[in-house]
Amino acid sequence: MPGVDDFTAHPWFFCGIGGSGMLPLATILKGLGAEVAGSDRSRDQGRTPEKFASLERQGFALFPQDGSGIVSSQQTLVASAAIEDTVSEVVRAKELGCPRMSRAELLAALFNAAECGIAVGGTSGKSTVTGMLGWIMEQAGRDPTIMNGAVMKNFVSPDAPFASAKVGNGSVFVSEVDESDGSIALYRPQVAVLLNVSLDHKSMEELRALFSGFVMTARHVAANADDEEARLIATHAGQVITFGVQAPDATLGVVEGTIDESGAGIGAVLLDRRDGSTHRLTLQMPGRHNLSNALAAIAGAAAAGVDIAEAVAALASFKGLARRFDVIGTTPSGVTVIDDFGHNPEKCRATLRTLKAHPGRVIAFFQPHGYGPLRQMGHELARTFAEELGPEDLTLMCDPVYFGGTVDRSEGSERIVVMIEEHGGRAEYIPTRDGCGERILAHARPGDRVVVMGARDDTLTTFAQELLARLG
Repeated sequence: MPGVDDFTAHPWFFCGIGGSGMLPLATILKGLGAEVAGSDRSRDQGRTPEKFASLERQGFALFPQDGSGIVSSQQTLVASAAIEDTVSEVVRAKELGCPRMSRAELLAALFNAAECGIAVGGTSGKSTVTGMLGWIMEQAGRDPTIMNGAVMKNFVSPDAPFASAKVGNGSVFVSEVDESDGSIALYRPQVAVLLNVSLDHKSMEELRALFSGFVMTARHVAANADDEEARLIATHAGQVITFGVQAPDATLGVVEGTIDESGAGIGAVLLDRRDGSTHRLTLQMPGRHNLSNALAAIAGAAAAGVDIAEAVAALASFKGLARRFDVIGTTPSGVTVIDDFGHNPEKCRATLRTLKAHPGRVIAFFQPHGYGPLRQMGHELARTFAEELGPEDLTLMCDPVYFGGTVDRSEGSERIVVMIEEHGGRAEYIPTRDGCGERILAHARPGDRVVVMGARDDTLTTFAQELLARLG
């Protein structure tokens, strides 16, 4: 199994270093003492300049995406498997004979080298549960290394404003693991946390096979008893702790009638059915899906040997993640703007359901994260927006985010809007994001909640912030 020296003995170059999957990996490698450089198309286009300025302040060498940063055959190129062979870095790395790793291969190598790897898998909630678990381990004195796809507010500092990773000196490595590209099969966790299994990037048959393999490789499993697919998959595993808000037989559950919700957070009394003990759980994040996420994190921590009471206490000070139901602010007139990562049916449903648990109209702006995913899950997305929002609410969709490449762009957002209306919802297609912004400004009134939803585009946060300023 590789040690630290295997990762620091040669320099690394990240193609797309600013991406949500690449940046934390680059941070972990640099934290171990490796020499790390990179390039990013977004930097060349002038997008999110503050992120790249922060990386340079931290000592990352950044180059234009023109191949100029690949200067030695000793460098290992880290690039997404989806990166085209025509990209300059890939061309130059081939010319020099540089080894190449995908993001998933590098993460799996780092994760599998840890003494206690805790992997969080599932269609939705991975980043939040990973952040929660990482914070529990930090508060428990385990000094974990954490790999996340989102900025963890508890670890943000002036020196690390984009804290999607933490480098620790302990034996614990907490990471979310991805099923969308099949790379979940690369991991060998001590603890596997299985949240849910629903349609996203792959068919249900493929997902069942991948997640079954995931739990079978782990020594301990924490599985969601509220999710039928996760419950069935976990029956094949060895040592299992189940969790669930509703399941009456979950190892870790909730005492009936104790759930206390508000727009700012949620709480409940946790019941440990192994010994009958109860623990008051309080979260600074709203939504029943976050109550489920908290139970998942506590179950995962318990499987790794952390006391339940200690885990519950840690979550009281968990501040949440950027772009996960992230309240940007409320105008003097009472319009609230929320920034959210929702991009697949289950994530969107959880966010919309949280919004509809409280009074006020919802204006949901949704920017699809690609043409391919829109084709794969378009029907389910349309049904989600139609079912979760009422006749007074409005869904606005612009064209999917597109940063270049050869993807088929023949079917876009207008098709989804038609399907939302066919399912009884109220939706409008406006091709540009700026056009959607103008529509929001014209439509919003006091008491409304405006939610900005989408993935793979850091400028959505800027869009949400600008909306708040203009609405104010």
